[in-house]
Amino acid sequence: MRGLAARAGVSLATPYNLFGSKRAIVVAVLQDVRTFQERFSRIEVADPIDRIFAALNLSIAYYLDDPAFYRTLWSAVFDAHDAVRGVILNPRRDAFWQGLISDAVEAGAIAGDIDRDHLQHHLDLSLRSVMFDWVVGHTAPQRLAATAGFGYALILLGASTGSARASLRTRLLGFQAALGA
Repeated sequence: MRGLAARAGVSLATPYNLFGSKRAIVVAVLQDVRTFQERFSRIEVADPIDRIFAALNLSIAYYLDDPAFYRTLWSAVFDAHDAVRGVILNPRRDAFWQGLISDAVEAGAIAGDIDRDHLQHHLDLSLRSVMFDWVVGHTAPQRLAATAGFGYALILLGASTGSARASLRTRLLGFQAALGA
């Protein structure tokens, strides 16, 4: 908890006041994961690339709905020695994103010769970078979705096939315009 408080730039009492214990943090994260999965399962988007962005947008919505919790949580993610990291960045989470990527490959939106593990890893690296900037105050909350979306669109554009390129380019330029505003 001391490391969590230091990473978040708050007093030692703050994590205890917000969560009570590391176990409470883990329980809160797992509850949000269950709720996320339920909410995502109700999203009716057929296009596999749109599903990836729907999942990203839903994730960002969670972060912005409870910024104190998620800034603290992401601060713990950036601490390589913190047990919370393994709860958040876990094989189940990776499998969810891998499933979305596999659906896009099977639909022909992403080239089949692109390694799915590498693609998922680079999407995740992009998101972690954006979240780091948000945690330290370099990315304003109102720019978080466009910043993360721009990174995802740029990476996916490089992996996409002809059928998905036009829509990804349009999406990329939309995020770019939002960031330029």
